[in-house]
Amino acid sequence: MDFLTFRERMYPMGCFNINQVLLWEKDFDRNNLTRWCRRGLLTKLRNQYYAFPDYRQVPDFSRYVANRIYAPSYISLHSALSFYGMVPEEVVQLTSVTTLKTAKFDNAFGTFHYQNIKTPLYFGYEIKMMQDGRGLLFATPEKALLDLLYLNPYYKTEQDMEELRLDEDFMQNEFRTERLADYLARIGSKTLTQRVKRLLKTYDL
Repeated sequence: MDFLTFRERMYPMGCFNINQVLLWEKDFDRNNLTRWCRRGLLTKLRNQYYAFPDYRQVPDFSRYVANRIYAPSYISLHSALSFYGMVPEEVVQLTSVTTLKTAKFDNAFGTFHYQNIKTPLYFGYEIKMMQDGRGLLFATPEKALLDLLYLNPYYKTEQDMEELRLDEDFMQNEFRTERLADYLARIGSKTLTQRVKRLLKTYDL
């Protein structure tokens, strides 16, 4: 198979895995992928996952990659907090949570870090649309913060909460404490609830 035929078929998918290729062409020679990567025509994202390199110019595409190469997962933690403008610093790596084991992948589109949570805690996300119409799974602001506190138990004291440097305008005007309370009730952790109360006190909520 020539590359132009392959590209015409697979390009609209953005990123893809070998199984999707084989569903289209069961006799596809996998060695083609290795050759095309060497020539710079494809980018390897992780084992068996690939993308076309010009997608690096597409806004938010690295977030789409984060959703696709390790599923089920949704973007959360510092990446989601930064997306919503809740923290001042720009996040270098893309952080997600998953019911799979904790993992990390580095490729030309970025560094992708996934932290494991228990299946009952896999909720509190919604679809955000990219400019090209692709959907991204993103934690809500409240769930991103809960995921952060749940996975990082060293945030305990009011001083620890202050060091999160959460944007006070966002916390006062956009953060939904009633949704946070619903999430806490669903999780049912007394320890986490106490830490959240400390955070709310720190930010006068």
